[in-house]
Amino acid sequence: MTTTPDLDAPLARARTLLFVPGNRPERFMKALASGADAVVLDLEDAVPADAKVAAREAIAAAWQEVRRAGLPLVVRISAPASEAGIADLAWLARLQPAPDAVMVPKADGVDALQAVVQAAPGVPLLPLIESAAGWDALPVIASTPGVLRLVIGHIDFVADTGLLCSDDERELVPLRFAVAMHTRLQQLAPAIDGVTAAFDDDARLRADTQRALRFGFGAKLCIHPRQVAVVHDALAPSADERAWAERVLAADAASGGAAVQLDGRMVDLPVVLQARRTLARSRPPEDRR
Repeated sequence: MTTTPDLDAPLARARTLLFVPGNRPERFMKALASGADAVVLDLEDAVPADAKVAAREAIAAAWQEVRRAGLPLVVRISAPASEAGIADLAWLARLQPAPDAVMVPKADGVDALQAVVQAAPGVPLLPLIESAAGWDALPVIASTPGVLRLVIGHIDFVADTGLLCSDDERELVPLRFAVAMHTRLQQLAPAIDGVTAAFDDDARLRADTQRALRFGFGAKLCIHPRQVAVVHDALAPSADERAWAERVLAADAASGGAAVQLDGRMVDLPVVLQARRTLARSRPPEDRR
C-alpha cells in the first residue's frame, strides 16, 4: 500500500533536519530540544559498521520517549541493497509506530525505494540523490509514489563522480537545478539541501543556505545543533521582504484578484504567488501529530 504524502504535514514544511547518530542515545533528547523542525535518527554514515546493531537497539528502546517530544522523526537507513540496509529494513518493519519518513541513501533508482515501501508501507520517502546514477534516475525517483521530498547528498555525489568543487560549489549547479525542476514537475514538497560540514562556520552555513533558497529549496540537513538557528534565520525573509509581500497581498485583496499597480509595477498572479511563498518562509511548521 502506498499513500500520497501530505504536503501540508510538518515534515513537508520542515526547514531543518538534524542528524543524530543512532548509537548515541544520550544525544536523542538534546537533538529534539535543539529547535530543529525534524530529527533524523541515523543508521548509516554516522554509525560505524560494528555499532549498527547497537544503534537499532538504542533507537527502538527510546522510540516511545522520543515520539512524545512531538517533532517529526525520520530514520535514515543504510543503502537498501547493502547487508546493513537489508538488516535495517527488517528492523524497520517491526518498528511501531512507523517513523514520519524514511531517508533512503544511495537512491539510484526505483528498486531501492520499493524495498523501503515493502518494509514500511505508507511511510513517506526522502531519497538522497548522491551519485551519478541517482542524478540520471531523477525522473523515475521523483515520480515514485510515496516520495515526499528530494534530498541532495552532495558530499557523496562529489566522491562518486570525481568532481573537484570550488568553494561556491558552482560545479553542482546542474545537480541542484535538476532536483529543483523534478521537485516542481512532480509537485513534491520543497527539496532539502545537503549538509555544511564546517559546522562552526556560520558565514559559510548562511551562504550555503541562501544558495539553496535561490534554487527553490526549502530546507537543509544539519549535523550540529548550533546550525539550526543559523539556517532558520537564513531562510526567513527580511523585514523588507515581508513588508513587500504583505503589501502585495493587500493590494491583491483590494482589487479582487485583478491585476493592479504597486510601486510602479504590475501585480498579477505570479507576483501574488511569490508573495505568498515569501510569507510562508516566515512561518515555522507546526506538528499536527
